[in-house]
Amino acid sequence: MDLHGIGIGQGVVVGRVVRMSDPLPDPADLPSELTADEEIARAAASLRFVATNLTERGAHAGGAARDVLEAQALMAEDPALIDDIAVRLARGTTAERAVFEAFGAFRDMLTGLGGYMAERAVDLDDVSQRVRAHLAGQAPSEVPDPGHPFILVARDLAPADTALLNLDVVLGLITSGGGPTSHTAILAREKSILAIVGAAQATDLVDGDEVILDAARGVVVTDPTDAQKAEATTRIAERLARRDAPLTPGMLADGTAIPLLANLANADGAANAVALGAEGVGLFRTEFLFLDSATAPSVEVQQQKYELMLREFAGKKVVVRALDAGADKPLAFLNDAVEENPALGLRGLRSLRASEGILRDQLTALAQADAATDADLWVMAPMVATVEETAYFVALAHELGLTTAGVMIEIPSAALLADRVLAQADFASIGTNDLTQYTLAADRMLGSVAAYQDPWHPAVLSLIRQVGSAGAALGKPVGVCGEAAADPMLAVVLVGLGVTSLSMSASALADVRASLAGYTLDAARSLAEVALDAVGAPEARAAVAEAAARLSVH
Repeated sequence: MDLHGIGIGQGVVVGRVVRMSDPLPDPADLPSELTADEEIARAAASLRFVATNLTERGAHAGGAARDVLEAQALMAEDPALIDDIAVRLARGTTAERAVFEAFGAFRDMLTGLGGYMAERAVDLDDVSQRVRAHLAGQAPSEVPDPGHPFILVARDLAPADTALLNLDVVLGLITSGGGPTSHTAILAREKSILAIVGAAQATDLVDGDEVILDAARGVVVTDPTDAQKAEATTRIAERLARRDAPLTPGMLADGTAIPLLANLANADGAANAVALGAEGVGLFRTEFLFLDSATAPSVEVQQQKYELMLREFAGKKVVVRALDAGADKPLAFLNDAVEENPALGLRGLRSLRASEGILRDQLTALAQADAATDADLWVMAPMVATVEETAYFVALAHELGLTTAGVMIEIPSAALLADRVLAQADFASIGTNDLTQYTLAADRMLGSVAAYQDPWHPAVLSLIRQVGSAGAALGKPVGVCGEAAADPMLAVVLVGLGVTSLSMSASALADVRASLAGYTLDAARSLAEVALDAVGAPEARAAVAEAAARLSVH
């Protein structure tokens, strides 16, 4: 029986399964034979070791992996956890049991919060396992090394393992847990690892099973036939040919230019994005500057970081998103109040407006970085819901010296009023992840409703068309910077809906470039109509796939 999950990447691979070893069993709840002070010393030493080890792994991995592993190291040093462990040890339990119980209580709290915080519980489990393994004098569960290339199967993969995978032997990942925003998914995208996450029955696979991991279709084909393997082999060869093709600007078959840009979380990935053909940056996330800070960074600190990015893209467009905090990214100095439903709370531009000094400092730093470099800097506000919010942000950005200011379209109200929003803004960029979440009323951080998080849904596409039509009527650029832009076929549909540029993970650029080159603008518009006429996301995807074969110039 085939397994279905959330695909990460656009490729396919054939290989044999190797499973991660099982985690440590729960420690026995027995009294310790040591004194409380001796157990406290043991626990403290193991926590320090794990924190140091994770930090070192992060430094070796770099990029987003470094940020994830440093966050895990902070978990091992969390004062509240350490205090909880000490309280449990004072009752006479073992360090192993105290660590297990304290981390378990913290895990239950994160799980109860739901969404993004619930997915971080997996990271906490990994830290607990590593501390307990060190206490026992054992190596923690690690990625196996069978001596040949393989597809790794696990319940979920710890960030420390994902970050340092040997891509010469690990062909892909299949996990039964996790969702599109789990750290496994985030790091797999960054490292261009093909993966299927959230495939509930993946635990039924056993070592040696041959499977086809089809990330593009979100399916694991078990016990594949010779014909299925032959088709997969053909697709692999075609994808390799696309990746080796000359780097050209993004355009349709009739010469219509569709700039292909990169989504970046910090300046570390800039060189790789350029090497893969990025024509600029369509989404530069600035949260990395703020998330680990107790206070907002100064104008000077921010300016230095922004200049690093802008210098990498001299003469090219760089779209910077103002700080998007709240919901999954609460900040102590901005919006750390507990909210019943943070996805609908004080986040994005709302939180920045409530603390305008932070917004002014960020825009000032960006303006100064712009003046010191040669990139074409654009800035946009996240989570804009109204025309009034648009006017506020654009006016403030212009006041502080930024020439091009726009907004992200992530809330249906902004899409429905796109003509009035774009009358105020210099451009719009559609964040399809959040737009889909709010249109389908399905928390994009929650794995249990991940099936609803599909930008192929005609309701989402209708909103995108409304924005594209408004941009065309007013002569304003409309980009897409959500994950939808990385889907090669959906990218063509988006262009048919009026989108003028696409921004994505750098690893997706070659596939999207090749897909666009196969269709004229008229064909893209026809495919968009096919998708809009469907009743749901699966039907839209299937109908476009059928029509695309007739309309392709290849």
